[in-house]
Amino acid sequence: METAKAEIISFVKTYTGDLLAYTISKVQQKEIAEDIVQDTFLSAYEGYKNFKGKSNVKTWLFSILKNKIADHFRLKYKHNQMPSSDIFQKFFNKNERWKSEFRPQYWRDDEELPEDEEFKKIFNDCLDNLPEKWSSVVHLKFLGEYNSKEVCSKLDISKSNFWQIMHRAKLQLRNCIEMNWFKSK
Repeated sequence: METAKAEIISFVKTYTGDLLAYTISKVQQKEIAEDIVQDTFLSAYEGYKNFKGKSNVKTWLFSILKNKIADHFRLKYKHNQMPSSDIFQKFFNKNERWKSEFRPQYWRDDEELPEDEEFKKIFNDCLDNLPEKWSSVVHLKFLGEYNSKEVCSKLDISKSNFWQIMHRAKLQLRNCIEMNWFKSK
C-alpha cells in the first residue's frame, strides 16, 4: 500500500493542474472543481490495485475524473425539481406560433464568436441561469461530451425526457443569448 501512496502522491503533483483546468471548464466553479479533483485522486488511490497500466496514467485519471463530473451533475439533477411553469407558454401563443417578442433573430455566421470573451461570459451566465436539471443535462451533453444515451443513463432519465429538457434548455439559452448578446450589439 505504501507503493500506491507514493505513486498517487506523484500523480497529484504531476496531474493536478491538468485535471483542475479541465474540471473548471466543465463545472464553472473553482471550489467545486477542486473537490471533484480531490475525489478523483481518492478514487484513484482506492482503485490503484486495479490499475494494470494498460493505459496512460493521465488517461486513467481523466476517465475517473469524467465519472466524478458526471456524478456531480447527476446529484445536482436529482436534488432539484423541474420548474412548474411551462416554458412553451413563454415563447409560443395558443396557436403554437412564436410570440413576436421571442421570434428567433438572425444569428450571423461568425466563426470567432465562441472565442469572444464577452460572448463566453454571457453564454456561461445564461447557462448558469437555467434550472438545475436542465443545466445538468446541457453540461453533460455539450460540455461533458456524452452522447444522449449516456446522459440518460447517468441521470436516470428517459430518452423522451432528455429530448424535452434539451429542447426547453435550448429555447431558454437562445432567448437569454439574444436578450444579452445581440441586443447589446
